[in-house]
Amino acid sequence: MTEKEKDMHQEDINNTENENSMPDINADENMSGTSHMNNDLDESGELEKKDQEINELRDKYLRLQAEFDNFRRRTAKEKLELTQTAGKDVIISMLDILDDSERAAKNMETATDLSAIKDGSMLVFNKLKNSLVAKGLKEMESLHQPFDADLHDAITEIPAPTPDLQGKVLDVLQKGYYLNDKLIRHAKVVVGK
Repeated sequence: MTEKEKDMHQEDINNTENENSMPDINADENMSGTSHMNNDLDESGELEKKDQEINELRDKYLRLQAEFDNFRRRTAKEKLELTQTAGKDVIISMLDILDDSERAAKNMETATDLSAIKDGSMLVFNKLKNSLVAKGLKEMESLHQPFDADLHDAITEIPAPTPDLQGKVLDVLQKGYYLNDKLIRHAKVVVGK
């Protein structure tokens, strides 16, 4: 064999080896794992599932938002109604006292007995006080107590008559009150210095 024939023969051998090692890309049956052909179908099915999941989540979100808006409107309405009728119980309990006061005023116009007027006024006053106590009102005890800026408003300071009354409340000009153990009005007091 000539040199040229040997080279050609060697090329044919190399080409045959390459052909055997490189599969034919057009022959799917010769290729193991032809799942690459179904990738488009799998991706579209997966995409549909994701779209459906997104739509479900969007629907849940919209329903939750609508439910929250309804809750907010309902609580705002209830709060408005509560503030409009907050004092209803107290007012109803005061109506009896108002009626008693009107009767006492009529009797004062024609009454000649001062002690009867006094007794009637005290009855109305005690009824008012008891009604307020029943609603949770409590009077603050301030006289001869140490001055506390959280509870008392100092109107003035005067010299204490005794050393043990220094820094204490000597006189109460206006009583302080608690409503259900919450301070609703500070006591206006005179403090000894």
